[in-house]
Amino acid sequence: MQGVLRLTNPVQPYAWGSLTAIADLLGRPAPGTPEAELWLGAHPSAPSKLDSGQTLRELIAEDPVGHLGSAVARRFEQRLPFLLKVLAAAQPLSLQAHPSLAQAREGFRLENERGVPLTAPHRNYKDANHKPEILCALTPFHALCGFRRLDDTVRLFGALGLETTRLASGLRGYFEWVMTLEREPRATLVAQVERACATPPPGWERECGWALRLCRAYPGDVGVVGALLLNLLTLEPGQAIFLPAGNLHAYLEGVGVELMANSDNVLRGGLTPKHVEVAELLRVLDFTHGPVNVLAPSGAVAVYPTSAPDFELTRVTVAGPVELPRRGAELLLVTSGQVRVNGQTLARGQSAFLGANERGAVRLEGDGVVFRATVGVGE
Repeated sequence: MQGVLRLTNPVQPYAWGSLTAIADLLGRPAPGTPEAELWLGAHPSAPSKLDSGQTLRELIAEDPVGHLGSAVARRFEQRLPFLLKVLAAAQPLSLQAHPSLAQAREGFRLENERGVPLTAPHRNYKDANHKPEILCALTPFHALCGFRRLDDTVRLFGALGLETTRLASGLRGYFEWVMTLEREPRATLVAQVERACATPPPGWERECGWALRLCRAYPGDVGVVGALLLNLLTLEPGQAIFLPAGNLHAYLEGVGVELMANSDNVLRGGLTPKHVEVAELLRVLDFTHGPVNVLAPSGAVAVYPTSAPDFELTRVTVAGPVELPRRGAELLLVTSGQVRVNGQTLARGQSAFLGANERGAVRLEGDGVVFRATVGVGE
């Protein structure tokens, strides 16, 4: 048995990241440059490391059945199926969606057959896996998630003085029209949206405020129009959203814990200088519209249910002894206070891996909050 294995985790310095949030969590000085994501897991591009210097990916590869359990090793091709992150957004991320498992397998195969290098900037599929994800807020967290109810969006666009006939006929047709506009009519539409949002109609001040901020951040980007079609949310700490395949979304600002399938497949829809392939985005998008289901489980052991078989997220508030039944391989991250995990102390910002070969319950003691990533139960 390996016991509780402490982790050192890589930080991704994307330009939209916070200057202070991840450094504050880890209890170290801020570097003076953006830090966007802290990755915990065995992703090949940035795996966590053990105290020995070995990566978690290398450890699991030595004995996949022992570390993952036989069922998980068999189902997920001997790989840890989830990736845990701390996401710290000071600026909006790109408008994006992720493929289903079948779409990812097909897209990956086709790009391989066409000889598109994995590192090519126009490559859509970096692997053959889907990427459902859940985000739980650590601070107030602003996000765009899923298409707003169509009738409400028609009402908003009408109040802004924007053309609504094409929109009223359906989201798919309108979104495709917007995304395929030629350069000049596209610039005209974005400018019209920016002017209209400068004088927001009553009840839509927040949506228009964010649209203006996006216009300033991404001048002339038609993704601003797409963003105005989506639900605008502010999650309070402890609240979460689940993003299944095809969900169009953009994280805007805040700090949260994110858990996802172990994939890097992203189809972008704007608000980015990176590659946008409209046809492929339209192939994966789900145009279901309506309110977002915000997850807010209560209790000391709060489980965030999703349909994803790859992962399950649990938030544990420790104020004395807590015992959790084992769920195979798992990652633990302390986000506040100090917690003993099977006798080993983890302070705020510290994390650990427990393999399936660690027997018995997970015993937590102390005073703090722990996020726990395990394999899911969904199908």
